[in-house]
Amino acid sequence: MTRDIDYGNLMHRAMRGLIKTVLQDVADQGLPGAHHFFITFDTTHEDVNIADWLRERYPAEMTVVMQHWYENLEIGDEGFSVTLNFGDQPEPLYIPYDAIKTFVDPSVEFGLRFENADDGSDGDDDPDPGKGSDEKTGDKPHHADAEIVSLDRFRK
Repeated sequence: MTRDIDYGNLMHRAMRGLIKTVLQDVADQGLPGAHHFFITFDTTHEDVNIADWLRERYPAEMTVVMQHWYENLEIGDEGFSVTLNFGDQPEPLYIPYDAIKTFVDPSVEFGLRFENADDGSDGDDDPDPGKGSDEKTGDKPHHADAEIVSLDRFRK
């Protein structure tokens, strides 16, 4: 019996650790400059906690934007919680790290994509996002609706 090193899972764990570190820094210090995140996650994951109306609207996956307005960002070992504004309706979300499919910061063209073994991809593809259209900066968040977007909009 031979044993293999599971580089794919090790890499995914490390990349999710990077997301946790980045989110912890944002929780402690706020979003710097033009940084903002598009986070796509699997809404069918058993530990995802979102409002019923969001789950009905996005039965498979959902992309949220963390940019100008977010509250109650709390980072845990297994996932994070945040309150985002959907059409003037604040909604708390809990997203486990292993439910995340993509994490993109278009302000610096950084992105991570997590693929399942069933997808036939090796999981280390960069979605190669372009610049987002909203490049406002400032230390104080202001109210703006959360947006749900397709990442195709940011691909070159």
